[in-house]
Amino acid sequence: MTRPLVAVDARSPERVLLALRAALAGGPAVAPRTDDVVPADLPTTVPLPVALVIETSGSSGRPKRVALGTDALLAGAAAADGALGGPGQWLLALPAHYVAGTNVLVRSIAAGTEPELLAPGHFDAAAFARAAARLTHPVRYTSLVPAQLVTALDAAEHDEGVAAALRGFTAVLVGGQATPASVVDRARASGVPLVRTYGSSETGGGCVYDGRPVGQARVGVVGGQVELSGPSLAEGYLDDEARTAAAFVERDGRRWYRTGDAGTVSDEGLLTVTGRLDDVVVSGGEKVSLGAVERVVRELPGWAGAVVVRSTHERWGEVPVVVRAGEGPEGGTLAELRAAVVAEAGRAAAPDRVVVVERLPLLPSGKPDRLALERLVAP
Repeated sequence: MTRPLVAVDARSPERVLLALRAALAGGPAVAPRTDDVVPADLPTTVPLPVALVIETSGSSGRPKRVALGTDALLAGAAAADGALGGPGQWLLALPAHYVAGTNVLVRSIAAGTEPELLAPGHFDAAAFARAAARLTHPVRYTSLVPAQLVTALDAAEHDEGVAAALRGFTAVLVGGQATPASVVDRARASGVPLVRTYGSSETGGGCVYDGRPVGQARVGVVGGQVELSGPSLAEGYLDDEARTAAAFVERDGRRWYRTGDAGTVSDEGLLTVTGRLDDVVVSGGEKVSLGAVERVVRELPGWAGAVVVRSTHERWGEVPVVVRAGEGPEGGTLAELRAAVVAEAGRAAAPDRVVVVERLPLLPSGKPDRLALERLVAP
């Protein structure tokens, strides 16, 4: 059995909220989009369990249409409520075509509360604070990406309204990409009730909070790769059986999603993600994790938004290259950058150079487009 699939303009979060409310009640499934022309290959119907289709791009840049079922969406909402402070009111500060953005709306619907919706576009800390002040429920949540959190923390240093807004939430979720430890420490020292989340569209968004799975989610590491299981997993990729079979596997009577991330799980069950399995370069005969280099770089003052990609090198084969938007921080020389990386990750990991761009290219998911950056830094 099937149901209709409708494209909804995510530039209007109100429309996405209304469409999701209908979808969760058994109406047409929702495909949030930000373009004016609906692709000809977007199906008009989906299997009956599917309520939401999130289009995202992986490291290859090929678009993926992640099909999420009604039960998965509601299971994710229940898990979040259980791990945080119970059902509450949400402030949407993320685009409504991101899985984290749709989660804010789904959790609002499940809680029976009306979310505050920020207009899409450039994140403005003052507007964020004003929206937070309009929340009326005693339990209050929001979800941010690291760049938004840094912007809000910067504003909070001279704007008590922003500072009070951040402190006033029951929880501020941050995810979408790794958050530097220095940013986490800064937020918590400022009284922000920060929760780091880990997950993807395929897992219905974040299902690991501060390194621990929430609800019925489970974490495993197989061959060094992080795998996630639980009731919030997607049905698969729409009309792509081969990709679905490669990403979702059955093991031990459970269905698992293979994340493509490298990581470890401690004896206490704490997950640590160490980078992408495909981010290793061989420089001068030594293996170097670009993720490890990026983590060191992002911990340095002023470099929180930097991205590290690979580039070919006549002598070393491949080398890490640091890319950042805008001007480099005062006193942040390449020599100092190299010294910090070498101290943590070894001599082969030293960045070859820094490339400054006006603006980092982004994927539709909002993450850096690493393939575009690799082309940009190619010699």
